[in-house]
Amino acid sequence: MTLLLDLVRRHADAHADDEGIALMPIRGLFAVRATTPSGLKHDISRPLVCLVMQGAKRVTIGTQPFDFCAGDSLLITADVPTVSQITRASVAAPYYSLVLELDAAVISDVAGQMKAVREASHDPVRVYQTDAEVADAALRLVRLLQHPESIPVLQAQLVREMHYWLLAGRHGAAIRRLGWHDGHVERIARAVSVLRSRFAETLPVEQLAAVAGMSISSFHDHFKAVTSLSPLQFQKQLRLIEARRLMQSEGATASHAAFTVGYESVSQFTREYARLFGLPPMKDMRASRNVTRVAA
Repeated sequence: MTLLLDLVRRHADAHADDEGIALMPIRGLFAVRATTPSGLKHDISRPLVCLVMQGAKRVTIGTQPFDFCAGDSLLITADVPTVSQITRASVAAPYYSLVLELDAAVISDVAGQMKAVREASHDPVRVYQTDAEVADAALRLVRLLQHPESIPVLQAQLVREMHYWLLAGRHGAAIRRLGWHDGHVERIARAVSVLRSRFAETLPVEQLAAVAGMSISSFHDHFKAVTSLSPLQFQKQLRLIEARRLMQSEGATASHAAFTVGYESVSQFTREYARLFGLPPMKDMRASRNVTRVAA
């Protein structure tokens, strides 16, 4: 992992944005860097694998925390609400991780060629020691950054190889569910895609169920089983997370953020914001600015 850490460090140090995200010119791949422990970050994570190179992090889903550190990987196999926090990072030893968003189409194709048997595996979050084959594939993928002209030619096969080793590993059954054509996870993913792109709109559950190709009652049951939230709760969290981003990153007022993400009542927005993040919008923004000043 030493060579991989060195490559990730160099790229992240040069390209990380204000939130510590360093995008890469490879589909679905990015690095994360932090020089101080972070506050709590709420998100609805996409399916992904996160390889920690240095430092430590905690991710909580529901009431269950998952702690992981250098040499570990976090695997998320569904669109689920998470609360994350970098727990070990410093200027001398920053937190570094490499993240690959999982591609359902690649999973479906690779799993089909592996003649994999469908197995029931419903736990959407796991932490495990990074497999050597996964780390090796990740190293060769990140090495493409040293030869930009090779990326259009080689990235697809190396991304595919990394998916293969994830499928071949101990948690392959959980990943495989993402690629089941017309399975419940894939059907719910269609509705999730609509919610992510149109969260500020009023979306009748009948419309979402139709996108998933399910009856309304079946859609409700399977949506909650996959994401741990009802469709309405899922949309509400998307709205609140985006509103918080608008206020933190763009300096939007609470009322502007509320209306932008689809709320018609600022008072309702304020109540629901405080319920999710623990503080009403303005107090939360002041606390966030104080944390930033201390970190600086």
